[in-house]
Amino acid sequence: MFQLGSGEFLARLCSIATLLFLAHRYGVVLVGVYALAQGMAQYSLPFIDFGLKHVGARLVAQYPRASQEIVQQVQKRRFLMAALLLPFLLFYAGLTKLPPELKVYLFFFAAICTLHAFSLDWAAWGKEHLHLVGLARAIVPASTLIFLLLGRNSQHVLWWLVLGSAIGGALQGIIFWVWWRKHKTAAEQPGDALSVIRDSLAWRRTSIMGMAWLCNLAFNAIDMLMLGVMSNPEQVGLYSAAYRVMNQVLYTYYLLTQVLYPQLSRQNSEERVRMLRPRILLSLLGTGAFIAALVTISRRPIITILFGHQFLMAAPLLLLLAWALPLDFLTSYLSNAYIAWGMEKKILLCTAVAAASNIVLNLIWIPAYGATAAAVNTLVSYMILLISLAVAGRSAKELVTGAQPEAEMLV
Repeated sequence: MFQLGSGEFLARLCSIATLLFLAHRYGVVLVGVYALAQGMAQYSLPFIDFGLKHVGARLVAQYPRASQEIVQQVQKRRFLMAALLLPFLLFYAGLTKLPPELKVYLFFFAAICTLHAFSLDWAAWGKEHLHLVGLARAIVPASTLIFLLLGRNSQHVLWWLVLGSAIGGALQGIIFWVWWRKHKTAAEQPGDALSVIRDSLAWRRTSIMGMAWLCNLAFNAIDMLMLGVMSNPEQVGLYSAAYRVMNQVLYTYYLLTQVLYPQLSRQNSEERVRMLRPRILLSLLGTGAFIAALVTISRRPIITILFGHQFLMAAPLLLLLAWALPLDFLTSYLSNAYIAWGMEKKILLCTAVAAASNIVLNLIWIPAYGATAAAVNTLVSYMILLISLAVAGRSAKELVTGAQPEAEMLV
Protein backbone atom coordinates (compact mmCIF):
# COMPACT_ATOMS: atom_id res chain seq x y z
CA MET A 1 0.00 0.00 0.00
CA PHE A 2 2.87 2.36 0.75
CA GLN A 3 4.44 1.72 -2.66
CA LEU A 4 1.17 2.41 -4.46
CA GLY A 5 0.18 5.21 -2.10
CA SER A 6 3.38 7.22 -2.45
CA GLY A 7 2.41 8.30 -5.95
CA GLU A 8 -1.33 8.22 -5.27
CA PHE A 9 -0.84 10.74 -2.46
CA LEU A 10 0.92 13.14 -4.82
CA ALA A 11 -1.79 12.61 -7.45
CA ARG A 12 -4.55 13.36 -4.93
CA LEU A 13 -2.66 16.41 -3.67
CA CYS A 14 -2.33 17.85 -7.18
CA SER A 15 -5.97 17.10 -8.04
CA ILE A 16 -7.21 18.75 -4.85
CA ALA A 17 -4.94 21.75 -5.39
CA THR A 18 -6.32 22.17 -8.92
CA LEU A 19 -9.90 22.01 -7.72
CA LEU A 20 -9.34 24.39 -4.78
CA PHE A 21 -7.55 26.91 -6.98
CA LEU A 22 -10.48 26.91 -9.41
CA ALA A 23 -13.00 27.10 -6.54
CA HIS A 24 -11.42 30.06 -4.77
CA ARG A 25 -10.45 32.00 -7.87
CA TYR A 26 -13.31 31.30 -10.31
CA GLY A 27 -16.29 30.09 -8.24
CA VAL A 28 -18.98 27.43 -8.36
CA VAL A 29 -19.86 27.55 -12.06
CA LEU A 30 -16.32 26.96 -13.35
CA VAL A 31 -15.87 24.16 -10.82
CA GLY A 32 -19.04 22.62 -12.22
CA VAL A 33 -17.71 22.78 -15.79
CA TYR A 34 -14.39 21.26 -14.73
CA ALA A 35 -16.24 18.52 -12.80
CA LEU A 36 -18.25 17.66 -15.93
CA ALA A 37 -15.04 17.43 -17.97
CA GLN A 38 -13.50 15.13 -15.39
CA GLY A 39 -16.68 13.06 -15.29
CA MET A 40 -16.44 12.50 -19.04
CA ALA A 41 -12.78 11.59 -18.66
CA GLN A 42 -13.66 9.21 -15.84
CA TYR A 43 -16.05 7.34 -18.13
CA SER A 44 -13.50 7.26 -20.93
CA LEU A 45 -11.03 5.08 -19.05
CA PRO A 46 -13.24 2.00 -18.45
CA PHE A 47 -14.61 2.27 -21.99
CA ILE A 48 -11.05 2.06 -23.34
CA ASP A 49 -10.17 -0.75 -20.94
CA PHE A 50 -13.55 -2.47 -21.37
CA GLY A 51 -12.59 -5.28 -19.02
CA LEU A 52 -9.08 -5.62 -20.41
CA LYS A 53 -7.38 -3.91 -17.47
CA HIS A 54 -8.61 -6.35 -14.84
CA VAL A 55 -8.53 -9.45 -17.04
CA GLY A 56 -5.09 -8.51 -18.39
CA ALA A 57 -3.65 -7.82 -14.93
CA ARG A 58 -5.10 -11.10 -13.67
CA LEU A 59 -3.51 -13.03 -16.55
CA VAL A 60 -0.13 -11.33 -16.09
CA ALA A 61 -0.25 -12.29 -12.40
CA GLN A 62 -1.13 -15.91 -13.25
CA TYR A 63 1.08 -16.37 -16.34
CA PRO A 64 4.07 -13.99 -16.02
CA ARG A 65 6.10 -15.81 -18.68
CA ALA A 66 3.41 -15.14 -21.28
CA SER A 67 3.17 -11.41 -20.54
CA GLN A 68 4.43 -10.39 -23.99
CA GLU A 69 1.59 -12.24 -25.71
CA ILE A 70 -0.91 -10.78 -23.22
CA VAL A 71 0.29 -7.20 -23.79
CA GLN A 72 0.08 -7.50 -27.58
CA GLN A 73 -3.51 -8.74 -27.50
CA VAL A 74 -4.70 -6.28 -24.87
CA GLN A 75 -3.15 -3.18 -26.40
CA LYS A 76 -4.54 -3.88 -29.88
CA ARG A 77 -8.06 -3.88 -28.46
CA ARG A 78 -7.49 -0.79 -26.29
CA PHE A 79 -6.46 1.26 -29.34
CA LEU A 80 -9.65 0.18 -31.13
CA MET A 81 -11.85 1.14 -28.16
CA ALA A 82 -10.19 4.56 -27.90
CA ALA A 83 -11.06 5.31 -31.53
CA LEU A 84 -14.68 4.19 -31.04
CA LEU A 85 -15.04 6.42 -27.97
CA LEU A 86 -14.61 9.82 -29.65
CA PRO A 87 -18.10 10.11 -31.27
CA PHE A 88 -19.74 9.38 -27.91
CA LEU A 89 -17.76 12.14 -26.21
CA LEU A 90 -18.79 14.61 -28.91
CA PHE A 91 -22.45 13.59 -28.55
CA TYR A 92 -22.54 14.09 -24.78
CA ALA A 93 -20.75 17.44 -24.95
CA GLY A 94 -23.44 18.63 -27.35
CA LEU A 95 -26.20 17.62 -24.90
CA THR A 96 -24.93 19.67 -21.94
CA LYS A 97 -26.58 22.97 -20.98
CA LEU A 98 -23.48 25.04 -21.62
CA PRO A 99 -22.41 27.76 -24.09
CA PRO A 100 -20.84 26.43 -27.32
CA GLU A 101 -17.27 27.37 -26.32
CA LEU A 102 -17.57 25.36 -23.11
CA LYS A 103 -19.00 22.38 -24.99
CA VAL A 104 -15.91 22.43 -27.21
CA TYR A 105 -13.73 22.49 -24.08
CA LEU A 106 -15.57 19.49 -22.61
CA PHE A 107 -15.01 17.45 -25.75
CA PHE A 108 -11.30 18.19 -26.08
CA PHE A 109 -10.56 17.62 -22.38
CA ALA A 110 -12.25 14.22 -22.51
CA ALA A 111 -10.75 13.34 -25.92
CA ILE A 112 -7.25 13.87 -24.51
CA CYS A 113 -7.96 10.97 -22.15
CA THR A 114 -7.85 8.54 -25.06
CA LEU A 115 -4.07 8.70 -24.54
CA HIS A 116 -4.82 6.25 -21.73
CA ALA A 117 -4.97 3.55 -24.41
CA PHE A 118 -1.16 3.75 -24.75
CA SER A 119 -0.53 3.19 -21.05
CA LEU A 120 0.72 -0.13 -19.71
CA ASP A 121 -0.26 0.61 -16.12
CA TRP A 122 -2.38 -2.56 -16.06
CA ALA A 123 0.64 -4.74 -16.92
CA ALA A 124 2.73 -3.14 -14.18
CA TRP A 125 -0.19 -3.69 -11.80
CA GLY A 126 -0.35 -7.38 -12.68
CA LYS A 127 3.42 -7.72 -12.13
CA GLU A 128 2.96 -5.92 -8.77
CA HIS A 129 5.32 -3.08 -9.69
CA LEU A 130 3.15 -0.92 -7.46
CA HIS A 131 5.68 1.83 -6.88
CA LEU A 132 5.79 2.58 -10.61
CA VAL A 133 2.00 2.40 -10.92
CA GLY A 134 1.58 4.82 -8.03
CA LEU A 135 4.14 7.35 -9.26
CA ALA A 136 2.78 7.23 -12.81
CA ARG A 137 -0.69 8.18 -11.55
CA ALA A 138 0.70 11.49 -10.32
CA ILE A 139 1.99 12.56 -13.74
CA VAL A 140 -1.28 13.76 -15.30
CA PRO A 141 -2.61 15.59 -12.19
CA ALA A 142 0.79 17.21 -11.61
CA SER A 143 1.07 18.32 -15.23
CA THR A 144 -2.49 19.69 -15.17
CA LEU A 145 -1.78 21.70 -12.00
CA ILE A 146 1.48 23.09 -13.38
CA PHE A 147 -0.16 24.33 -16.58
CA LEU A 148 -3.09 25.75 -14.61
CA LEU A 149 -0.67 27.86 -12.60
CA LEU A 150 1.17 28.90 -15.77
CA GLY A 151 -2.08 30.05 -17.37
CA ARG A 152 -3.76 31.46 -14.27
CA ASN A 153 -3.86 34.98 -15.70
CA SER A 154 -5.16 33.88 -19.08
CA GLN A 155 -8.74 34.45 -20.18
CA HIS A 156 -8.76 30.86 -21.45
CA VAL A 157 -7.61 29.10 -18.30
CA LEU A 158 -9.60 25.94 -19.11
CA TRP A 159 -7.53 25.38 -22.24
CA TRP A 160 -4.38 25.42 -20.14
CA LEU A 161 -5.92 22.48 -18.29
CA VAL A 162 -6.37 20.67 -21.61
CA LEU A 163 -2.73 21.29 -22.53
CA GLY A 164 -1.49 20.06 -19.17
CA SER A 165 -3.60 16.92 -19.38
CA ALA A 166 -2.33 16.17 -22.90
CA ILE A 167 1.34 16.50 -21.99
CA GLY A 168 0.87 14.48 -18.80
CA GLY A 169 -0.96 11.67 -20.62
CA ALA A 170 1.72 11.42 -23.31
CA LEU A 171 4.52 11.39 -20.72
CA GLN A 172 2.79 8.68 -18.69
CA GLY A 173 2.48 6.43 -21.75
CA ILE A 174 6.15 6.90 -22.65
CA ILE A 175 7.30 6.00 -19.14
CA PHE A 176 5.36 2.75 -19.10
CA TRP A 177 6.64 1.69 -22.54
CA VAL A 178 10.23 2.36 -21.46
CA TRP A 179 9.58 0.23 -18.39
CA TRP A 180 8.08 -2.53 -20.53
CA ARG A 181 11.07 -2.70 -22.86
CA LYS A 182 13.25 -3.43 -19.82
CA HIS A 183 10.92 -5.92 -18.11
CA LYS A 184 9.14 -7.87 -20.83
CA THR A 185 9.67 -11.61 -20.61
CA ALA A 186 11.01 -13.45 -23.63
CA ALA A 187 10.09 -16.94 -22.37
CA GLU A 188 6.71 -18.35 -23.31
CA GLN A 189 4.23 -20.51 -21.46
CA PRO A 190 3.24 -23.95 -22.81
CA GLY A 191 0.67 -24.00 -25.58
CA ASP A 192 -2.19 -24.99 -23.29
CA ALA A 193 -1.59 -21.90 -21.14
CA LEU A 194 -1.57 -19.68 -24.22
CA SER A 195 -4.89 -21.13 -25.29
CA VAL A 196 -6.33 -20.23 -21.87
CA ILE A 197 -5.01 -16.68 -22.28
CA ARG A 198 -6.54 -16.28 -25.74
CA ASP A 199 -9.84 -17.64 -24.50
CA SER A 200 -9.81 -15.30 -21.49
CA LEU A 201 -9.18 -12.30 -23.76
CA ALA A 202 -11.90 -13.21 -26.27
CA TRP A 203 -14.60 -10.58 -26.77
CA ARG A 204 -17.26 -12.82 -25.26
CA ARG A 205 -15.26 -12.97 -22.01
CA THR A 206 -13.80 -9.49 -21.65
CA SER A 207 -17.02 -7.78 -22.74
CA ILE A 208 -18.70 -9.15 -19.62
CA MET A 209 -16.02 -7.54 -17.47
CA GLY A 210 -16.19 -4.36 -19.54
CA MET A 211 -19.93 -4.04 -19.15
CA ALA A 212 -19.65 -4.81 -15.44
CA TRP A 213 -17.09 -2.05 -14.95
CA LEU A 214 -19.12 0.46 -16.93
CA CYS A 215 -22.18 -0.42 -14.85
CA ASN A 216 -20.11 0.03 -11.72
CA LEU A 217 -19.01 3.45 -12.93
CA ALA A 218 -22.58 4.34 -13.88
CA PHE A 219 -23.58 3.41 -10.37
CA ASN A 220 -20.79 5.51 -8.84
CA ALA A 221 -20.52 8.56 -11.09
CA ILE A 222 -23.57 8.88 -13.33
CA ASP A 223 -25.02 11.52 -10.99
CA MET A 224 -22.54 14.15 -12.14
CA LEU A 225 -23.22 13.62 -15.84
CA MET A 226 -26.98 13.52 -15.35
CA LEU A 227 -26.85 16.76 -13.38
CA GLY A 228 -24.93 18.30 -16.29
CA VAL A 229 -27.79 17.51 -18.67
CA MET A 230 -30.81 17.87 -16.35
CA SER A 231 -29.71 20.69 -14.03
CA ASN A 232 -27.25 23.62 -14.10
CA PRO A 233 -23.48 24.08 -13.54
CA GLU A 234 -24.05 25.47 -10.03
CA GLN A 235 -25.71 22.22 -8.90
CA VAL A 236 -22.89 20.25 -10.51
CA GLY A 237 -20.31 22.40 -8.71
CA LEU A 238 -21.92 21.94 -5.28
CA TYR A 239 -22.33 18.20 -5.75
CA SER A 240 -18.77 17.92 -7.00
CA ALA A 241 -17.43 19.67 -3.89
CA ALA A 242 -19.25 17.27 -1.54
CA TYR A 243 -18.35 14.23 -3.62
CA ARG A 244 -14.68 15.20 -3.74
CA VAL A 245 -14.45 15.22 0.04
CA MET A 246 -15.90 11.72 0.21
CA ASN A 247 -13.71 10.51 -2.63
CA GLN A 248 -10.48 11.43 -0.84
CA VAL A 249 -11.32 8.85 1.81
CA LEU A 250 -12.30 6.27 -0.80
CA TYR A 251 -9.16 6.76 -2.89
CA THR A 252 -7.08 5.93 0.17
CA TYR A 253 -9.16 2.83 0.84
CA TYR A 254 -8.91 1.75 -2.81
CA LEU A 255 -5.15 1.41 -2.33
CA LEU A 256 -5.88 -1.65 -0.20
CA THR A 257 -8.23 -3.26 -2.72
CA GLN A 258 -5.81 -2.63 -5.60
CA VAL A 259 -2.85 -4.07 -3.73
CA LEU A 260 -4.85 -7.19 -2.87
CA TYR A 261 -6.02 -7.82 -6.45
CA PRO A 262 -3.01 -9.75 -7.87
CA GLN A 263 -2.87 -11.86 -4.69
CA LEU A 264 -6.61 -12.57 -4.76
CA SER A 265 -6.25 -13.70 -8.38
CA ARG A 266 -3.99 -16.57 -7.30
CA GLN A 267 -6.20 -17.90 -4.48
CA ASN A 268 -7.93 -21.26 -4.37
CA SER A 269 -11.52 -21.73 -3.17
CA GLU A 270 -10.67 -22.30 0.49
CA GLU A 271 -8.57 -19.13 0.61
CA ARG A 272 -11.40 -17.21 -1.06
CA VAL A 273 -13.91 -18.27 1.58
CA ARG A 274 -11.53 -17.13 4.35
CA MET A 275 -11.40 -13.67 2.80
CA LEU A 276 -15.18 -13.36 3.34
CA ARG A 277 -15.21 -14.06 7.08
CA PRO A 278 -17.66 -11.88 9.08
CA ARG A 279 -14.78 -10.49 11.14
CA ILE A 280 -13.22 -8.95 8.02
CA LEU A 281 -16.49 -7.58 6.64
CA LEU A 282 -17.67 -6.12 9.95
CA SER A 283 -14.28 -4.48 10.50
CA LEU A 284 -14.59 -2.75 7.11
CA LEU A 285 -18.15 -1.63 7.89
CA GLY A 286 -17.20 -0.28 11.32
CA THR A 287 -14.17 1.61 9.99
CA GLY A 288 -16.27 3.23 7.28
CA ALA A 289 -18.99 4.20 9.79
CA PHE A 290 -16.44 5.80 12.12
CA ILE A 291 -14.99 7.91 9.30
CA ALA A 292 -18.52 8.84 8.13
CA ALA A 293 -19.35 10.09 11.65
CA LEU A 294 -16.22 12.27 11.69
CA VAL A 295 -17.07 13.75 8.28
CA THR A 296 -20.67 14.38 9.37
CA ILE A 297 -19.64 16.27 12.51
CA SER A 298 -17.07 18.44 10.73
CA ARG A 299 -18.80 18.87 7.35
CA ARG A 300 -19.30 22.66 7.50
CA PRO A 301 -15.70 23.51 8.51
CA ILE A 302 -14.39 21.08 5.91
CA ILE A 303 -16.42 22.68 3.10
CA THR A 304 -15.59 26.23 4.22
CA ILE A 305 -11.86 25.66 4.61
CA LEU A 306 -11.45 23.73 1.38
CA PHE A 307 -13.77 25.53 -1.00
CA GLY A 308 -14.86 28.81 0.61
CA HIS A 309 -18.13 30.20 1.99
CA GLN A 310 -19.83 30.21 -1.41
CA PHE A 311 -19.82 26.38 -1.28
CA LEU A 312 -21.56 26.08 2.12
CA MET A 313 -24.72 24.89 0.38
CA ALA A 314 -22.78 21.68 -0.29
CA ALA A 315 -22.68 20.82 3.45
CA PRO A 316 -26.09 19.01 3.45
CA LEU A 317 -24.94 17.03 0.41
CA LEU A 318 -21.80 15.98 2.25
CA LEU A 319 -23.94 14.90 5.23
CA LEU A 320 -25.80 12.47 2.96
CA LEU A 321 -22.84 11.25 0.92
CA ALA A 322 -20.69 10.61 4.01
CA TRP A 323 -22.87 7.64 4.93
CA ALA A 324 -22.07 6.01 1.62
CA LEU A 325 -18.56 5.41 3.00
CA PRO A 326 -19.28 2.30 5.13
CA LEU A 327 -21.37 0.87 2.29
CA ASP A 328 -18.60 1.52 -0.23
CA PHE A 329 -16.02 -0.08 2.06
CA LEU A 330 -17.99 -3.32 1.77
CA THR A 331 -19.10 -3.15 -1.87
CA SER A 332 -15.64 -2.22 -3.18
CA TYR A 333 -13.98 -5.02 -1.25
CA LEU A 334 -16.50 -7.60 -2.45
CA SER A 335 -16.48 -6.34 -6.06
CA ASN A 336 -12.68 -6.38 -6.23
CA ALA A 337 -12.55 -9.91 -4.79
CA TYR A 338 -15.27 -11.24 -7.10
CA ILE A 339 -13.50 -9.84 -10.16
CA ALA A 340 -10.17 -11.35 -9.08
CA TRP A 341 -11.90 -14.72 -8.67
CA GLY A 342 -13.33 -14.65 -12.20
CA MET A 343 -16.93 -13.87 -11.20
CA GLU A 344 -17.48 -11.26 -13.93
CA LYS A 345 -21.02 -12.40 -14.72
CA LYS A 346 -22.06 -12.01 -11.09
CA ILE A 347 -20.53 -8.53 -10.94
CA LEU A 348 -22.24 -7.53 -14.19
CA LEU A 349 -25.64 -8.52 -12.85
CA CYS A 350 -25.13 -6.80 -9.48
CA THR A 351 -23.79 -3.55 -10.88
CA ALA A 352 -26.39 -3.45 -13.64
CA VAL A 353 -29.19 -3.65 -11.07
CA ALA A 354 -27.60 -0.94 -8.91
CA ALA A 355 -26.82 1.33 -11.87
CA ALA A 356 -30.32 0.95 -13.31
CA SER A 357 -31.88 1.87 -9.96
CA ASN A 358 -29.62 4.92 -9.67
CA ILE A 359 -30.43 6.11 -13.19
CA VAL A 360 -34.18 5.63 -12.80
CA LEU A 361 -34.24 7.43 -9.45
CA ASN A 362 -32.19 10.29 -10.89
CA LEU A 363 -34.51 10.65 -13.87
CA ILE A 364 -37.46 10.93 -11.50
CA TRP A 365 -36.06 13.25 -8.84
CA ILE A 366 -33.13 15.31 -10.22
CA PRO A 367 -35.36 17.66 -12.29
CA ALA A 368 -37.19 18.69 -9.11
CA TYR A 369 -34.53 18.43 -6.39
CA GLY A 370 -31.19 18.66 -8.20
CA ALA A 371 -28.06 17.64 -6.33
CA THR A 372 -29.97 16.67 -3.16
CA ALA A 373 -31.85 14.00 -5.08
CA ALA A 374 -28.58 12.71 -6.54
CA ALA A 375 -27.11 12.31 -3.04
CA VAL A 376 -30.15 10.47 -1.64
CA ASN A 377 -30.31 8.22 -4.69
CA THR A 378 -26.65 7.33 -4.20
CA LEU A 379 -27.37 5.94 -0.73
CA VAL A 380 -30.36 3.94 -1.95
CA SER A 381 -28.35 2.47 -4.83
CA TYR A 382 -25.49 1.49 -2.51
CA MET A 383 -27.91 -0.54 -0.41
CA ILE A 384 -29.24 -2.26 -3.53
CA LEU A 385 -25.68 -3.08 -4.68
CA LEU A 386 -24.66 -4.47 -1.29
CA ILE A 387 -27.71 -6.75 -1.12
CA SER A 388 -27.06 -7.93 -4.70
CA LEU A 389 -23.42 -8.76 -3.94
CA ALA A 390 -24.40 -10.68 -0.80
CA VAL A 391 -26.92 -12.79 -2.73
CA ALA A 392 -24.39 -13.39 -5.54
CA GLY A 393 -21.74 -14.55 -3.11
CA ARG A 394 -24.02 -17.10 -1.47
CA SER A 395 -24.79 -18.76 -4.81
CA ALA A 396 -21.32 -18.58 -6.44
CA LYS A 397 -19.73 -21.87 -7.49
CA GLU A 398 -16.32 -20.13 -7.33
CA LEU A 399 -16.68 -20.02 -3.53
CA VAL A 400 -17.50 -23.69 -3.05
CA THR A 401 -14.76 -25.33 -0.99
CA GLY A 402 -12.79 -27.80 -3.06
CA ALA A 403 -13.56 -26.12 -6.40
CA GLN A 404 -10.65 -25.19 -8.62
CA PRO A 405 -9.89 -21.64 -9.75
CA GLU A 406 -11.26 -20.76 -13.16
CA ALA A 407 -7.87 -20.69 -14.86
CA GLU A 408 -7.00 -24.16 -13.57
CA MET A 409 -10.31 -25.58 -14.79
CA LEU A 410 -9.73 -24.15 -18.25
CA VAL A 411 -6.30 -25.76 -18.46
